[in-house]
Amino acid sequence: MRNWTLLLAAIALVSAGAAPAARKVQTGTPAQVQRLMGCRTIAAAEQRLACYDREASAMQQAIANQDLFMVDKEKARAAGRSLFGFSIPNFGGLFGNNDEISQIDGVIKSAGRNSDGGWVITLQDGSVWTQTDDWPGFDARPGAKVNVRRGVLGSFWLSIPGKNGIKVKRIG
Repeated sequence: MRNWTLLLAAIALVSAGAAPAARKVQTGTPAQVQRLMGCRTIAAAEQRLACYDREASAMQQAIANQDLFMVDKEKARAAGRSLFGFSIPNFGGLFGNNDEISQIDGVIKSAGRNSDGGWVITLQDGSVWTQTDDWPGFDARPGAKVNVRRGVLGSFWLSIPGKNGIKVKRIG
């Protein structure tokens, strides 16, 4: 009984120490953008123009100092697709309404075997996947279209449409 108590106490201490390390991602409209949009409420034309000039200049300086980043939706989605398969934090909607992409389609650029006899597959988008199961019936050939989809418990499956797939892990 004493061992269980010590084990639970140790788990509680480790959990408490890990909690402050997790940072909350800032969501919502950045302060610089809010101030610029606030200029719209000024009725007098000259004051409104002066406000826009001042806040646009401040925003331009924040971008130059890399305190503020502007990314269009398509570039954000492309970045999300390029990170598919890696363990990354939630980015507060940066990659669209749902940060979690469930699958990607690609084309095999190259395929070879690792020292364990499993496949190492490079897709044309540059992502590199290695086989983590021992399914022998998979045949990866350059030029083949593939689908990589999210499985359960952080796993991924790579398959050629209409054929059995293999369990994979992204390594590059």
